[in-house]
Amino acid sequence: MTRGVYVLATLLGAAGAAVGITGMLGPPWSVEVGWVVPLGGLALAVDPLTGLFVALVGATSVPASIYAVGYAGGERRGSLAYLGFIAAMLLVPLANNVMTFAIAWELMSLASYVLVVRTRSDESAHAGWVYAVMTHAGLACLLSAMLLLSAWTGSGRFTDWAAAAPALGATARAVAWTLLVIGFLAKAGAMPLHVWLPLAHPAAPSHVSALMSGVMIKLGLYGVLRASFEWLGAGPLWWGPTLLLVGAVAAVGGVLYALVDRDLKRLLAYSSIENVGIIVIGIGAALTFRNAAADPLALLALTAALYHVVNHAAFKSLLFMAAGSVVHATGTRDLEALGGLARRMPWTAAAFFLGSGAIAALPPLNGFVSEWLTFQALLQNVQLPRPGLNLVFTLAIAALALTGGLAVACFVKAYGIGFLALPRSAAAESAHEAPPSMRAGMLLAAAACVALGLGASVVVQPLLAVAGALIPAPAPIRIGAGLTLQVSDGFASVSTAAVAVALAGALAVPLAALTLAGARRRPRRYETWGCGRLLQTARMEYTATAFANPFTRVFDFFYRPVRRLQIDAHPESRFFVSRIEYANPTRFIVDDWLYGPVERALRTAARWAVAMQSGSPNAYLGYVLAVLLLLLVLA
Repeated sequence: MTRGVYVLATLLGAAGAAVGITGMLGPPWSVEVGWVVPLGGLALAVDPLTGLFVALVGATSVPASIYAVGYAGGERRGSLAYLGFIAAMLLVPLANNVMTFAIAWELMSLASYVLVVRTRSDESAHAGWVYAVMTHAGLACLLSAMLLLSAWTGSGRFTDWAAAAPALGATARAVAWTLLVIGFLAKAGAMPLHVWLPLAHPAAPSHVSALMSGVMIKLGLYGVLRASFEWLGAGPLWWGPTLLLVGAVAAVGGVLYALVDRDLKRLLAYSSIENVGIIVIGIGAALTFRNAAADPLALLALTAALYHVVNHAAFKSLLFMAAGSVVHATGTRDLEALGGLARRMPWTAAAFFLGSGAIAALPPLNGFVSEWLTFQALLQNVQLPRPGLNLVFTLAIAALALTGGLAVACFVKAYGIGFLALPRSAAAESAHEAPPSMRAGMLLAAAACVALGLGASVVVQPLLAVAGALIPAPAPIRIGAGLTLQVSDGFASVSTAAVAVALAGALAVPLAALTLAGARRRPRRYETWGCGRLLQTARMEYTATAFANPFTRVFDFFYRPVRRLQIDAHPESRFFVSRIEYANPTRFIVDDWLYGPVERALRTAARWAVAMQSGSPNAYLGYVLAVLLLLLVLA
């Protein structure tokens, strides 16, 4: 039964990918059935942007569902919720009115909540509670904005909003845009609305984490695109810089969180916040350029953002599946308890290595192409003769560059500590390779990472068409000789195929030279240098905490570490130490400055509510009388 559900989910994903690709390349269409859904009926519509996100959900669901066959085995809990989760995600971008969207969005949230809490542990219960609070707070913002727009425009259909938006006042559009962006970014996990993401992703099964991080959070970005470029028409100039700054904060903050975390899946969850920030930077740049009448640059920035949406779905689903294989084999997510997995789990190690290269934007993999395009769009802000906007773009460029460097360090830590050297625990020592279906899912995602990188000249064309449906402008990217991407009439160019050939040549030439020189191919084995020690143990290896410690010191204003040192000496003499315990736990500005005060305020309000909820009928009658008197005075 359970395996059949995952096979059905694979077929559903493939069908969704086919429908999405057809929507991207074919003419728009819509369907309305009045009796299915109350208050407006079922309304579905497909255009190029819808097609892209439907195809993305479907295509990512295929390897994740194949992987789930081996990962979940015969476990029944949550299998039907998984199928409903995929169906709801496919329906969200298709929705064309408020009621259809609200039902699909809530089904997606409820299904993912069930999958997060399926293990019935304290960790998953807490993660599910935080996720439920944040997702419904976001839904409240979305419904408030959508109901206001429905009242102001006289229609609950999204296509009618775009036609009526120019007649709305500036204040009305600003209120609607702010509420919509807050609601959608809460689902996307952008900082500071990210608190649910590093809790829910590790608690969920790994194939669910792959979908939540790979595509579910992207539906929040889909909503930001709809609200900013279509539903509310051409907005004021401040919308774009606002998103640029939000994206910069999310990108840097997300990678700083990931850099110091030792939980493998939580590290990947924080990295999703970073990549959401990169995408939001691209969207903010596109919105700024469009509102400044630089449409070709807006088209370039939006294409880069959409490319990174697709790329992140590929490499993040690959990394979560590889992390799930590690958990499946060892029973732990703690990097400090891993090590030596490359020899015991070669397929998983290769998948994680490739995903790490892609997410660190190393050429010729897919993450490099979209981040390179984002840089090229941002660097052309000099065409806007506005010092204030130039300053915001400069901050975004600096944030993106810093994020790229820290991401490399983060995944050097994740791969080096987790997969190399000696095992640090018995669980890592006895690790085994993942079952065939799990390896097949990872292989599909890895192939997508390579194809999206090497085939950049092919991939960029449909993405330009999707972006062009929102921003009609001359194409800023042309395909030159040797599959070269030429940006803005010679401003910059790159060929990932040429880079791949050059890298392959750099490896092949020395081997050929050694062969021609008559070098012996037989390896000569000898023990490694032991730093003066006769025996090497796992205790002598670098740990994840030690690797991150220099970054903790450099960014101590962000981490706010608290140094704790406890030394237990021998009772006879303090010069003989029996035990030393050192800890340097990090705290975070967002938690201390935002959620801490909010939590304290809610607890105070709850205590007041408990005092008022006394159980005394006389007190309740007094409350009723006071409210009646107040209403009479106001009337």
